[in-house]
Amino acid sequence: MKTGFFQRTSRVEQVALAGGLATLLAIPGPATGAQAETMRQYQFGVVDDEVTLVMKEVDRPVPGANEVLVRVRATSLNRRDLSILESQYGGGSPRTGLVPLSDGAGEVISVGPSVSRFEVGDRVAGIFFSRWMDGRPSALTNASARGGAIDGMLSEMIVSHEDGLVEIPEHLTFEEAATLPCAGVTAWNALFKHGGLTEDDFVLLEGTGGVSIFGLQFSVAAGARPIITSSSDAKLVRARELGAYGTVNYRTNPEWQDAVRDITGNAGVTQVLEVGGRDTLPRAMRALGYGAHIAIIGGLSGFANTMPIGSFIGRGTSVTGIYVGSREDFEAMNAFITRHRLRPIIDRVFTLEDAPAAYEYMASESHLGKIVITL
Repeated sequence: MKTGFFQRTSRVEQVALAGGLATLLAIPGPATGAQAETMRQYQFGVVDDEVTLVMKEVDRPVPGANEVLVRVRATSLNRRDLSILESQYGGGSPRTGLVPLSDGAGEVISVGPSVSRFEVGDRVAGIFFSRWMDGRPSALTNASARGGAIDGMLSEMIVSHEDGLVEIPEHLTFEEAATLPCAGVTAWNALFKHGGLTEDDFVLLEGTGGVSIFGLQFSVAAGARPIITSSSDAKLVRARELGAYGTVNYRTNPEWQDAVRDITGNAGVTQVLEVGGRDTLPRAMRALGYGAHIAIIGGLSGFANTMPIGSFIGRGTSVTGIYVGSREDFEAMNAFITRHRLRPIIDRVFTLEDAPAAYEYMASESHLGKIVITL
């Protein structure tokens, strides 16, 4: 795990406070007439050959044609964000100057010419792929991933094309809505769009991170039977409180796939949200029933290189690679969330100044559900 997430820049001083937190003192730059309005944001920087989070004060953006200015009120972290910071995602180091985090929600405070989808005061969230509206993904849509391919949400304000935003459910806070764009849409796509989740399906959920907990909530709301694994008995107790049909501690049950099958009466699971990768996929496959669907979402232990294609044919298994989803998917998920009055599970909330501590907490793997940063 890399350290030094919060670093000094040439125009910003950070003053350490108790507990390793920091506050920002802006040092004025050269005078250029009237002082422009500024805002705070984090960017990736390289200090002593290490990628770090750097707080900067930058000019407030101005929306152009078909663009809106959003005052970001909350953002949330995904495992992807930690991997990007550690240069373990997308084939290399993040681009210096890139604003991190794909997920965020806020309110529209200004609109540019020709904007028709939003008005000042609307509560919105950014979609993960700013150019993926509907249909199939493409090279163009993949190149619009916030916080990776393009600037993300860890900024007090962002400018976005109006098409790259969705309205958020009325009953959710900004903090709750900020958890939806990546983990929520991923779980939705895996279970409903590609998995065809139906009532009474057995659903295998690995761990208690954002995707798995959304999968748990969605499954319970749909009348399915989610089974969740964790190495923490305390987290499994919480999962049962959230409606888990069954729980398995994979540390005390090394052959956890057998325990999962026992819970299903040996019928096997019909849905798998596969986030573990090389260490979990072989066991998950042994827990499968007939006509099952595996959603390949992540690879926390690395990605498996072999799959038993023959057994997939015999059991009628389908496998889908899931990379979040489109705006259309986000809106369908929001309708489901609204209909069932679901509220995302937030583990801890950090302030903008404490963003590096949020990354450290993500790295500790102590959380259940989502980690949020307020701005």
